[in-house]
Amino acid sequence: MAIAQWLNQTIGFFVFFFLDIFDYLFCFIYKTLDLFFEYEWKPCYCSFPLEAQAKTRKIIVSERGDYSNVVSMTRTKIHFDEISDTLYSRGPSLLMRLSKLVSSVKFFNYTGLIMRHNVLDSCDNTDDSKKKTRSGSKKRMTLNSTVVEKLPTTPRWSDCHCSFCTSWLSPSNKDSLYVKVQQPKDNKKARDNVVFIHGFLSSSSFWSETLFPNFSDTAKSNYRLIAVDLLGYGRSPKPNDSLYTLREHLEMIEKSVISQYKLKKFHVVAHSLGCVLALALAVKHPGAIKSLTLLAPPYYKVPKGVQAAQYVMRKVAPKNVWPPMQFGASLISWYEHLGRTVCLVLCKSHRLVDSLTRLLTLNRMRTYLIEGFLCHTHNGSWHTLHNIIFGSGGKLDSYLDYVRDHVDCDITIFHGRKDEVIPVECSYSVKTRVPRATVHVIPDKDHITIVVGRQKEFARELELIWQKSKTIYK
Repeated sequence: MAIAQWLNQTIGFFVFFFLDIFDYLFCFIYKTLDLFFEYEWKPCYCSFPLEAQAKTRKIIVSERGDYSNVVSMTRTKIHFDEISDTLYSRGPSLLMRLSKLVSSVKFFNYTGLIMRHNVLDSCDNTDDSKKKTRSGSKKRMTLNSTVVEKLPTTPRWSDCHCSFCTSWLSPSNKDSLYVKVQQPKDNKKARDNVVFIHGFLSSSSFWSETLFPNFSDTAKSNYRLIAVDLLGYGRSPKPNDSLYTLREHLEMIEKSVISQYKLKKFHVVAHSLGCVLALALAVKHPGAIKSLTLLAPPYYKVPKGVQAAQYVMRKVAPKNVWPPMQFGASLISWYEHLGRTVCLVLCKSHRLVDSLTRLLTLNRMRTYLIEGFLCHTHNGSWHTLHNIIFGSGGKLDSYLDYVRDHVDCDITIFHGRKDEVIPVECSYSVKTRVPRATVHVIPDKDHITIVVGRQKEFARELELIWQKSKTIYK
């Protein structure tokens, strides 16, 4: 074991050293290609923040004095403490100093990027009657006197332009998430609602293709089942001007699911990344949650005095070459431009990958997982990974404490014993924080097969959870 660990670390040192070099080179390659295809240099996170005074200064984000349009897609203002520091500071790199050479294309001037709510609230009374910038035109904003161009919402040259991936651009789909609903023919007979939230690099098909067909007739006649494609995934909007923060994801779920279907009370089933959003929903709507079912929640106990986001990133993506899942996680977490290359090669060619998979397996393998794994943009997956999974590291303690003390519902956790993405210890940590939570560890199952391959069994388990909640929490 010690020799294997030593080999993993030694080989990893050289592998990631060369990946550092490649990512640095690809930074310039993509800037050149962006200039060629899109006629402008595009910002990236290769520049590092100026740490001096970063924790003491406050800034206001505005667009020429008008607070109606800022960095993200729909908000009037944005708190920069929502932006994970892992985006622009991913720990010691052998090429960290070289990255300063790209300062001419900085994404942000990070001097004092800590916002305070009281500063933002002081902006609420600004004059909304100012003339808005014409839709579709390029917009400029000032961030502490630094000019930043607002990115367009249309797909970039390196994104997939197929009808599936761009279906959200139609006027009817542009402002809401894609939602897959299975309900009784007479909707009035649906006595309960269940919201399913998928994980990272996934989609609503993770639920609709596995669980929905396997619920009992009784469940199908009593529950309205709602599976959502999160912002940036599947057939949901993939705006390039979004930073995919926790607030943006929550607002879109509230708008597209809770408000659209007029949900007063509902059950939540969430997987991996979705568990973070499920807990945030429970905190925001404590009286609406009837039960919480969490699969492989990414909750890591962060030691005191340690930067939470950086700590979680090193747990999820420890820069190991083995096992393969950890190497893949490290590649897409640490390397912005190599990750974009993976998306360029695979995501842009997802239809080809789907066809080849069907051909090689003689149509014996259903390819719905490819939809979630490959139908996204690098901008969406990159920011969601850092701002939700890593950036929530310092928030989950307070979320779990609030759920423990103020959310009156059953909490059930499922975790695969062989999960190499999120260790089973994360679920036990949730149990420690919320003692009433029930943890089920499933032998011989991993991050995906916790559902896929045991969908009939899991469907029965969910039905029992929902029936139990009716009895206890009336």
